Amino acid sequence: MQTNLPVTSRETEILIVCGLAKTYACNSYMNKVCFCVAEGHALSLLQKCTTTTSLREARQLHALILTTSTVFNPQSPFVYNNILSMYARCGSLTDSHLVFDKMPRRTIVSYNALLAAYSRASSNHAISALGLYIQMETKGLMPSSMTFTSLLQASSLLQHWWFGSSLHAKGFKLGLNDICVQTSLLNMYSTCGDLSSADLVFGEMVDRDDVAWNSLIVGYLKNNKTKEGFWLFIAMMRVGFVPTQYTYCMVLNACSHLKDYCSGTLIHAHVIVRNVPLDLHLQNALVDMYCNVGNTRTAYKIFRRMEYPDLVSWNSMIAGYSENEDGEKAMNLFVQLREMCFPKPDDYTYASIISATGAFPSSSYGKSLHAEVIKMGFERSIFVGSTLVSMYFQNHESEAAQQVFHSISVKDVILWTEMITGYSKTTDGIRAIRCFSEMVHESHEVDDYVLSGVFSACADIALLRQGEIIHCYAVKVGYDVEMSVSGSLIDMYAKNGSLEAAYFVFSQVSDPDLKCWNSMLGGYSHHGLVGEALKLFEEILKQGLVPDQVTFLTLLSGCSHRKLVEQGKFLWNYMNRIGLIPGPKHYSCMVTLLSRAALLEEAEEIINKSPYIEDNLELWRTLLSACVINKNFKVGIHAADEVLRLKAEDGPTLVLLSNLYAAASRWDKVAEIRRNMRGLMLEKDPGLSWIEAKNDIHVFSSGDHSHPKADEVQAELHRLKGNMIRTGNDDRET
Repeated sequence: MQTNLPVTSRETEILIVCGLAKTYACNSYMNKVCFCVAEGHALSLLQKCTTTTSLREARQLHALILTTSTVFNPQSPFVYNNILSMYARCGSLTDSHLVFDKMPRRTIVSYNALLAAYSRASSNHAISALGLYIQMETKGLMPSSMTFTSLLQASSLLQHWWFGSSLHAKGFKLGLNDICVQTSLLNMYSTCGDLSSADLVFGEMVDRDDVAWNSLIVGYLKNNKTKEGFWLFIAMMRVGFVPTQYTYCMVLNACSHLKDYCSGTLIHAHVIVRNVPLDLHLQNALVDMYCNVGNTRTAYKIFRRMEYPDLVSWNSMIAGYSENEDGEKAMNLFVQLREMCFPKPDDYTYASIISATGAFPSSSYGKSLHAEVIKMGFERSIFVGSTLVSMYFQNHESEAAQQVFHSISVKDVILWTEMITGYSKTTDGIRAIRCFSEMVHESHEVDDYVLSGVFSACADIALLRQGEIIHCYAVKVGYDVEMSVSGSLIDMYAKNGSLEAAYFVFSQVSDPDLKCWNSMLGGYSHHGLVGEALKLFEEILKQGLVPDQVTFLTLLSGCSHRKLVEQGKFLWNYMNRIGLIPGPKHYSCMVTLLSRAALLEEAEEIINKSPYIEDNLELWRTLLSACVINKNFKVGIHAADEVLRLKAEDGPTLVLLSNLYAAASRWDKVAEIRRNMRGLMLEKDPGLSWIEAKNDIHVFSSGDHSHPKADEVQAELHRLKGNMIRTGNDDRET
């Protein structure tokens, strides 16, 4: 039982004090608990800052951190640095810079955070990184390794060799030479094209990791030092480093560019043996390599095993079939891609498929693909436009090619090159030269391929003066030393009859390739200097070069014109001995050579051995013509029968056969053939001649009076004829 006892005042005081003490103790504990909870929440927010990649979420986190700012020292840069880095990771450099500007106190970590953000962005932001570094120096802050790593990355983006090398010198002075800085130096020098400095940095590295090896390998490959990059990859494996998937991709790309099938398959085998995981990038690199070396079968096997091929995979496979002239398979693959919901074809896809089907008649695929390109909105794409122009030129539709060309507002050097080479290949040299003039006038950069094409146009229509002008331009822009340009220059001068200029260009080439030798050979041969051509052939063999079909065709043609039978037979036998298969033109040269030498039975034997049945018509006609001259009735009748069997109404053959019967005094046969010819109404296409005068080309044919200045030409001919008669009379009187 509880009793209520009276409480004294002293007891009351004690109870109040005890109650207050208990209350105070409880409140103190709760404050500590609340503080700990708030601190833990704030730390979790900061940890969240290091992982988020959403700008919206980043701004929400920033707001939450501001509301719990009592937990942190407002003067401490720790929170600001985390927020700054968070915005940079989310791609908002503007917010990063705003946070940086509002910081009450900035440390080297703050500067490094913003420098790293700028150096990972575009080249425009990389300039801001350089400005920020200058600001940091004025504040008296000592740069760290991370500072130099970011600045070197910015120099790489800007390809600013001078600033990068200055950082190298300063870093060396400060003793900042850890592996991160050295790897960044490797990347900077490689990007700026200074591979000798990159080699020096690599040689000074004590602890090389796979990143350092990859940086130098990629540097070599980017600077077209493919073989050196490949050998460095082999050296990397020899010292025990395991290549990454990225390394394998880069080296496979190198094999692809070199078209090195053997090395590419070895790398593939290495990937299989090492059990390297085949990610999409590595699979795409394998497909591209096999396509470029011509093994589309293996490439397709890898492509079919891909679980989720992307558009790069499809494009690589279609382009592979295109480059290996397998248009049907490329079209089948394109149709499969069209039937899929994803991925959708892009302009590279259309460029590849148009290129693949360019050799087919434009009515089969080209025009329908062109219509689809317009429907998809890719008609202004330079990649698609270039392949459309090439396709139309292959189908001899130069007007359609011209329309595509003019529909593209922003043109690059490839598109201009397609137009120039297209006109050149369709023997429209005048338009090719005009197109080149427009290209130069519009200040487009001219490369060696363009110059080679325009020199070929000058050679085909015998425009020496234009060729000389363009030669001066080539010297001015520094492309005259390029091997492809030198070969075309030699050919242009040789075909225009300027053998001295051709030989001068040839002598300036330090190590001429076979094209240069063939061009010089052609010049000598076409102008009757077969002895010089044969001496040059001996030099080709001494240089260790293997003659090709062009070499032998040029020499056989020269021997044919000069009736050098023994030399021609030697070349024919040598060609067969080294494994070169003679083409239709080689057979034509040999038949002409033997026919001109009256070795008609041997010529007949050569024709019978020719596998080119479609071209035998011209060979038999050549033999028939020689039989008429040599009055060989037996072989001639056989040759005529062979021609008429292939083409019953061949006018030139009937004329030759009539002449053969006339030589044998078979006038009844002559009368019969001529009656048949009148009944057939056979006509012979006239031959053409042209001359360049006052920057224009004038074309003439026998008996043609359609030229606008035909009367003036006739008057000038009469005047010259009169001068010749008077000169002859004066000589006789003398």
